Amino acid sequence: MTNKRTLIVANWKMNLNTSQASILLHRLHERIRIHRDIEVVLAPSMLVLQPLSVQIDRRKFRLAAQNAHHKDEGAYTGEVSFTMLQDLVHYAIVGHSERRIYFNESLEDTRDKVAAALRNDITPILCVGETEVEHKNKETRQVLHDQIVTALSNVSSSEIKDIVIAYEPVWAISTFGGKLAKPSDIEPIFEYIRMQIRELYGPKAAKVVRVLYGGSVDDQIARGYLEIEGCDGVLVGGASLNYHKFAGIVDSTYKMLNEGKS
Repeated sequence: MTNKRTLIVANWKMNLNTSQASILLHRLHERIRIHRDIEVVLAPSMLVLQPLSVQIDRRKFRLAAQNAHHKDEGAYTGEVSFTMLQDLVHYAIVGHSERRIYFNESLEDTRDKVAAALRNDITPILCVGETEVEHKNKETRQVLHDQIVTALSNVSSSEIKDIVIAYEPVWAISTFGGKLAKPSDIEPIFEYIRMQIRELYGPKAAKVVRVLYGGSVDDQIARGYLEIEGCDGVLVGGASLNYHKFAGIVDSTYKMLNEGKS
C-alpha cells in the first residue's frame, strides 16, 4: 500500500496583490507546523507566484499555479505556459469549474492542459464536478465519466500516479450560491471516481491516485469530508484567504490523522 500524504490545497483565486500575498504567507508560516503526513499547497495568482517562491519555506509549503496555457511557447499574447512555471510550482490546478464556466474551457482544453503539465513535470490537480442542473437531472456520473476519461486520454499508465483529482460539485461552491454537500452524499462519488481510474488503469492506480474534495470547505466542516473513505485531502477556496481558518483545516487534519497514535 502506498503511503500517500494528505493534500491540503489553498486556491486564492483572483485575490491579493504582492504585498497582501506575502503577509498571508507569513501568517500561515507562523501558524502551520511541518507535518510529515500532510502536504500543504498554496495556489496564489500568477503575478505573485515568483515573489512567493523566494519567500516560501519549501519544507512547509509547495506552490501551485491556478491555470496555464497548454502550448509550451508561441504567439499567445498574455498567456503563461507550464514550461515557464516549471521552476516555480509543483502543482497546477487544471479544469477548475470557474475556467470551464466563465472561460468556456472545453473537455479537450482540459485534456491538453493535463498533458502539458505532465510534459513539464508539474502535477496536475484535475478538477471535475457537475453543475446544479446536471445534479438535479441525475447526470453526475455521466458528467464525471466524460470529464475524467477525456482529461486522461493522453495520460500513460506510468504517468497516472502523478495525477491528483479534485471533485468539486459546482452546486456546492459558494461562488455559485452553493448548498453544502453532505459527506454521505459525496462518498459514493469518490467510489465512482476510483472506479473510473480502475477501469482505465487498473486497481493499483485506483489506490495510488489522490482524490480530493472541494466545495465551500472551511475549518468547521473539513474533517467531515476528510473522513470519507478514499478522500486524500481538500481543495479550499474562500476559507484559504483567512489564515485562522486555513491553519485550522491543517490542524484538524493532523489531529484526525494522528488519533489513536501513541
